[in-house]
Amino acid sequence: MLFRLGMRGNGLELGAQPQGVLLADIYLRHEQLVHTCLDFIHKFNQGQVFPSETLEVHRILHVVDYPRNKDNELTAMIHPELQYKDWHPLKPGDPMFLGLAGETVKYDGDSAIYPAFINEAAYYEKGIAFWATKKETLNVQQLQVKT
Repeated sequence: MLFRLGMRGNGLELGAQPQGVLLADIYLRHEQLVHTCLDFIHKFNQGQVFPSETLEVHRILHVVDYPRNKDNELTAMIHPELQYKDWHPLKPGDPMFLGLAGETVKYDGDSAIYPAFINEAAYYEKGIAFWATKKETLNVQQLQVKT
């Protein structure tokens, strides 16, 4: 984490990586990402001008829990058509959960969302099946250190 490098801090997360497991490819990608961030900070501090551009982001809307019964026990799992589809659109009517009795629970929202962190083991106890996000495009102004 780069929490000490800026006024507001930064967090970086790469995956997918199972909880409690160290994967060499993810570690190496993360190391490269940290070095890229540090290179950017160095260039910025040296006065390099970064041109205006657009940036695609996903803004968190809310969390979606698993279907549960009155005893708070799971009654469904992530549907196979949604599993491994982080950051892909989930449109109204698309399969979202597969009930333990075999029934499909479809997404009934008004517009597409972009699920993230789908079926993460660490989120079961927190009541999170996935994070619902929306895709946005930001216009980033030219960036240069103020002298």
